[in-house]
Amino acid sequence: MAPSATEVTSQSSQERFHRSGDPSLTLPEDVPKGPPYFADKYEERKYLKHRLALAFRIFAQFGFCEGVAGHITLQDPVDPQSFWVNPFGLHFSLITPEDLILVSHDGHVIQGGQNRFLNYAAFAIHSEIHSARPDVVCAAHSHSTYGRAFCAIGRTLDPITQDSCVFYNDHALYPTFAGVVLDSNEGKHIAAALGNKKAVLLGNHGVLTAARSIEETVAYFVLLEKCCEVQLVADASAAGTGKPLIHIGHEEAVSTWQAVGTKENGYFQGLPLFQTVEHELGKRTFLGRGI
Repeated sequence: MAPSATEVTSQSSQERFHRSGDPSLTLPEDVPKGPPYFADKYEERKYLKHRLALAFRIFAQFGFCEGVAGHITLQDPVDPQSFWVNPFGLHFSLITPEDLILVSHDGHVIQGGQNRFLNYAAFAIHSEIHSARPDVVCAAHSHSTYGRAFCAIGRTLDPITQDSCVFYNDHALYPTFAGVVLDSNEGKHIAAALGNKKAVLLGNHGVLTAARSIEETVAYFVLLEKCCEVQLVADASAAGTGKPLIHIGHEEAVSTWQAVGTKENGYFQGLPLFQTVEHELGKRTFLGRGI
């Protein structure tokens, strides 16, 4: 039996979440709803570069590496008109903060490690997204298996699971494939399709997520890839049985998005992913706090 409201109030936030089992429970005030605040922007840069390196390790864990394709970018807190990105040709599992390269919005590599090769597709897409959406701190795109498969269908996800409701009316379709993105105009079109949403499905290409923190962006990418897999399996099942899929109703989908689809929940859901790789590049954290 779930604890009463009185019992919940008297418990710590960690115990409260552990015992409630209720994913719609509002995050308590003492649970971090976003990255820590830094008065010193250079210290913030150091922290975020470390988190970005961890993000690549997470992508490697999930098998989101496909040759030299894929990129995650971080808006630089010191100079918001530039962003950090992985150097072209370095495997995600090997990336350290020192390897990351800083790129201006006009395409110049400002600083980085020994490998300063810039993936121009990463620049063409991400520079336009960061320019169009100053609120986007991080954007991620990779050629994940199920994301690519679903992006060949030419439609958005159906609200068929609780998880897919995280993207309910909050992801877009960009159906056009014009080859490898080597033109900033194509990046502009992708940014326009994304709009103010958290994800865009790139036709015949793959998925892209964008959010106000690295953790949120990574959490959405991992979840979107799984939702694409579930949608493909569910569609195949429906085709095999001849029975249509049961969709979640509009009101229920909206209320589920409000419970688990907000940026605060996105950040919180991303933290466990980072805990799995933090031991490689730094201390472990729990609920965003070092331990």
